[in-house]
This record gives sequence, C-alpha cells and structure tokens, in this order.
Amino acid sequence: MQWSVFSNFKVTPFSILDIVLIAIIIYQLYNLIRGTIAANIFIGLALIYVLYFIVPESKMPLMAGILKKVADVGIIAVIVLFQQEIRRFLLLVGKNASLQRNKAWWRYFFGKADSERDNYARIKPIIDACKSLKQSKTGALIVFVKFYDEQLYQNSCEFLDSKISRRLLESIFQKNSPLHDGAVVISEGKIKAASCILPLTDKTDLPLQFGLRHRAGIGVTENNEATAIIISEETGELSYAKQGRVKMNIGFAELEKLLNKDF
Repeated sequence: MQWSVFSNFKVTPFSILDIVLIAIIIYQLYNLIRGTIAANIFIGLALIYVLYFIVPESKMPLMAGILKKVADVGIIAVIVLFQQEIRRFLLLVGKNASLQRNKAWWRYFFGKADSERDNYARIKPIIDACKSLKQSKTGALIVFVKFYDEQLYQNSCEFLDSKISRRLLESIFQKNSPLHDGAVVISEGKIKAASCILPLTDKTDLPLQFGLRHRAGIGVTENNEATAIIISEETGELSYAKQGRVKMNIGFAELEKLLNKDF
C-alpha cells in the first residue's frame, strides 16, 4: 500500500529544499534530546506506537483499546512531555533569528566547528582555575549546560552573565565568598550564574567519599544535557560527570580533552 504523502511526490528544487529543511530540524531536535531523559521518553512513545500498529484488535481488544486511547492524544502527550525541549528549540531559533546580530547562525545549521585555538582560549581560564583550586584543596562545582534555562536556575542562583576568567572562578569558590556554597553554571561562553542549588542524584551505589557536591554534580547531568567538574574539598581530587556517570581522579590533560569534546 503506497502512502498518499509520497504518491504525488515529484523531484523539484522546492521538494529537495523541503527534505533538507526537515532533515535539519530533525537533526537539531536530536541534538536537543541526546543524552537527556527526553530521549528515553521518546523511545517509550515510539514503542507504544509500534505496539499500536502491530497488536491485532480482534484478538487483543483490551490492549488495542488502551493503545488507541494513547495514540489518540499523541500530539498533546508530545507537547506535555517535551515542553522543555520544545521551548529550548524555539528559544534557540529565536536567538539565531538575526544573521547580523549572531554569526553563530551558520555554525548552528551547518555544524561549522570553532578552531582549536578559539576553543582552547575558552577553556584555558577554566583549567587554570581548576589547577589553583586543586592545589589549595578548595571545593568547587562547575556545571556546563548547552542551554541556560532561566526558569530552572533563577530561584536558586545569583545571576552573573560574566566573562569566564580564572580570577572570577577562584574568587567565587573561596571559603569566605558569599557565593561559594553551590555550583557555577557556564553556558554560551559565559558564567551565567553562581551559588546554584542543584538536585541530588538518587543513586545508592556511589563511593562513600562522595558528598553533596559530587551528588549534585552527578544529579544535574542525569536529567539535563550537562557536564560537571567537581573538585573535592578534602583531597583536591578532580572528577568529571556526564550523563549520570563520573570519572574520578582525572588529570589536567584528560580534563582538557574532555572540555574540548564537550564544551
């Protein structure tokens, strides 16, 4: 049986443009949910729809009826379950609406990467600050998020929107600083906020030496597309959390590689 949507399909410049635009949108949506809990929700919905099409209604009427009810409210369920991701997508499109205001437009659509020199210039102040904090055994939690959600952080953070610098990071985490208790959130090449209270992970199989700082660093990466650098106040040990998993006792060479890949 041929689908009606393809029955009248003809190869024209507009049809090619149509396919390219849809592919770009799907790719960007994939980037939004990759590594987040939304990806698991999407897989769950996809499985429900697969079952809806393969379950025989004549032999399994109860299951078929339940799946039909779920499928009937599919678009509403998608909007409710993925409201944060939809909001982030629209926010990202809106931020890139002006080519003159934001030259990242072409990088956004065509994936043009920054040069290694530019990227190293962005991460060098962070690495230098981590070296200093490790040496002085100053506890720190630095979180990198792809999208800064003001609604998520505004109730528990001090908004800064400052340029990334070694001295600023060091001063924030000094024990006498009013902002040292909590996390620093970095996004869009800036220190967006400090003194952020983050949700803790529910994992019970973590090492005994992990305190609230480590649990917060792991927790924020479980449900968000985020990474976190954690510096232990007791030992000065560096840890790196991503997707709910943590690498312990990493060196600065490995930290640079991880930041080059993720930041």
